[in-house]
Amino acid sequence: MRAGEKWVLGIIAALGLFAVGKSLWQMGLPRNQDPGIPFYSTATPELARNGSDLYRSLGCKDCHTLWTVRNMFESVPAPALDGIGSLRDEAWFYAYFSAPDPQAILPSRLKKQYRMPSYVQLPEQDRRTLAAYMASLKVKDWYLMETRKAEHEKLTGKP
Repeated sequence: MRAGEKWVLGIIAALGLFAVGKSLWQMGLPRNQDPGIPFYSTATPELARNGSDLYRSLGCKDCHTLWTVRNMFESVPAPALDGIGSLRDEAWFYAYFSAPDPQAILPSRLKKQYRMPSYVQLPEQDRRTLAAYMASLKVKDWYLMETRKAEHEKLTGKP
């Protein structure tokens, strides 16, 4: 074997060892796993059906999004309802839907025609169903923490 061939074989061997070492090193590193969809519901099938029927019949979807589906032609800046049950409980929702003036409970900066209407005229059972349904719309803890952190940074400019 000539001297030049020994160098070439040495370089090839070194590159091979480097590639194997890098692969072994990367196998030991933690992987960034997709945490999955952060939104879920704790509603029973009956509550999900009745609640979503009320959501549609009352026209909630005209202003709010649910499961992040938004009609691009509508521009009402009402909050998305994904995970809203992680922020408020059923009793709060019932009081909100039963209030003659929902803005007294949760003030709105929206124009009057876009503000949350009162559902005091709905039968009590419908308000209870809607409250239970909204309270069942949850978001996983990791997503809630990331969202709160991002909002804090946006409002304060500090991490």
